[in-house]
Amino acid sequence: MQQWRKLGLIIQPDRRLPWTQTHCMVPTPQVLGDGLVKVFFSGRDALNRSHVGHAIVDLNRDGQIVDYPSAAVLTPGALGCFDDNGVTPSCVVDLPDGELGLYYIGWNPGSTVRMHIFGGLAISKDQGKTFERWSRAPILERTRTDPYLNTAPWVVRHGDGYRIFYVSGYEWLHKDLPRYNIKTGYSRDGKNWVREGHVCLDFRDENEHALARPYVVLEDGLWRMWFSYKRADYRIGYAESSDGLHWERLDHLAGIDVSLSGFDSAMTEYAAIVKHDGRHFMFYNGNNYGFDGIGLAVSE
Repeated sequence: MQQWRKLGLIIQPDRRLPWTQTHCMVPTPQVLGDGLVKVFFSGRDALNRSHVGHAIVDLNRDGQIVDYPSAAVLTPGALGCFDDNGVTPSCVVDLPDGELGLYYIGWNPGSTVRMHIFGGLAISKDQGKTFERWSRAPILERTRTDPYLNTAPWVVRHGDGYRIFYVSGYEWLHKDLPRYNIKTGYSRDGKNWVREGHVCLDFRDENEHALARPYVVLEDGLWRMWFSYKRADYRIGYAESSDGLHWERLDHLAGIDVSLSGFDSAMTEYAAIVKHDGRHFMFYNGNNYGFDGIGLAVSE
């Protein structure tokens, strides 16, 4: 079992900036090298709309911030599009032709249900300095096998293509409470996806109603997934797979739980793990979906 030593909050909302009045939600790392990590996240403006920005932190100094740019790199989409009420990052990955793909969650208010959320893609041709939408439509839309929400894409380069893990709606219990689990699909180019409704991680029981933000790595032939699961409040779970398709939940090996007090005393969720200098570092959110910011933990 990995045991994580918490280092506390490292990235917090900068209320001097209009796009991050509250929250630093869903930490999404891009490893730069020499211990430097660009962490994308979404802050919320005064109208509670999410925007994607980033901070650069130094893992050699317990996650100390070395840069926190004032401008967001992705803002809400055009009126009527799937992301017109907010954007939240979920994955950053290298694509062909030197492109960097920022996969993200697009937010849109609902009517009969509280919200609609679908996965989108923005592309950078300058290694993450600026991004442009690949399409104003989602890359994860409703399909015959996925008729509800489809979002939080996590993409892994595998073989001669890409595998995607994403959150997919199972049902709505009522207007404000969806149930969703984690499915998988594949792509040749990282942009156009084949999805056949394959559930790779499912609920433990009927009291569990959310499996969120898969974060997947392939290490020495073993697929490892950190994810969030929810009954009353979110906790961080863990699973393993030999083929990336069939997974065993091993939540007791996650090695991290809520604290007795502070920003993560009620919830832990949205884990993202990177490796540096022989150690693993976990970026994660706490109470109220990252209202106070992003925490960091280290595993020896």
